[in-house]
Amino acid sequence: MTRGHGDSPRCAPKPGSGPHHPISPPRLLGLGTEQRVPTTLGCPHCCGATPYPRVPQGKVPASSILASAPSDRNLDAWRDLGCRTTHCNLEVLQESTLVFLATKPHVLPGVLQEIRPAVGPHHLVVSLAAGVTLQKLQRLLPAGTKVLRLMPNLPCVVQAGAMVFARGSGASDEDAALLQNLLTSCGLCEEVPESYINIHTGLSGSGVAYVYLFAEALAEGAVKMGMPGGLASRIAAQTLLGAAKMLLETGEHPAKLRGDVCTPGGTTIHGLHQLEKGALRAAVMNAVEAATQRACDVGED
Repeated sequence: MTRGHGDSPRCAPKPGSGPHHPISPPRLLGLGTEQRVPTTLGCPHCCGATPYPRVPQGKVPASSILASAPSDRNLDAWRDLGCRTTHCNLEVLQESTLVFLATKPHVLPGVLQEIRPAVGPHHLVVSLAAGVTLQKLQRLLPAGTKVLRLMPNLPCVVQAGAMVFARGSGASDEDAALLQNLLTSCGLCEEVPESYINIHTGLSGSGVAYVYLFAEALAEGAVKMGMPGGLASRIAAQTLLGAAKMLLETGEHPAKLRGDVCTPGGTTIHGLHQLEKGALRAAVMNAVEAATQRACDVGED
């Protein structure tokens, strides 16, 4: 990766950047000028954003990625992957054209204020901050900045994620195609209207946790009936994986596939009756609604 515009800027040491300070989330990640690969500013452990760094397989050489964070301990995993690291957010902008903002929502305005003087028309800025709108991002960055808003989820770390993104007024079809092509190695990646992004947070970003809770409950039910816990957990996970694969590969409505499992007077319909009595359907719908609303509230805080 080459330096984009002269010598790297000097950054004053940030408080907490030493190895003995409390961990702060990384803030920026960037991809170099020649390949338009990414740089990351931050990787928070928040809803929809993975705490584990991941290099898209076959898409970007690790050496082309520059990650920035206040603390060395936040950067160790990136170094282990062969990525370059820094404590200087401005250096990321200096060396990269595709920049990911992966901070907590309340941290993002300060980061944008810091990097604003270094953002140019050649940069493509991608925000992963939950609830922060394109309008706000565009207001805090120079006029005409190419901005996209992305919401991933945790299974991106195993290349089975679900991601949606929306683009600001300055981003072109080419910019959207670049991001989508880069991220398809991490799972499903689709462009959507911005109004869908907070819904995606409630459905998929937070929804992963709902699925883990259901998997836990399935396994505990089997343990209650006498099956060893490890075996029960493996079978529960495979059951969810197989059911999801059938949904994707057949294209059938979930209700159709659910009906295919049921036989008159059989085990499944008896089990489903108990789930209906426990209001599982309503509880899950309420969870998606509550998480979506919280994502909207976070953006307004």
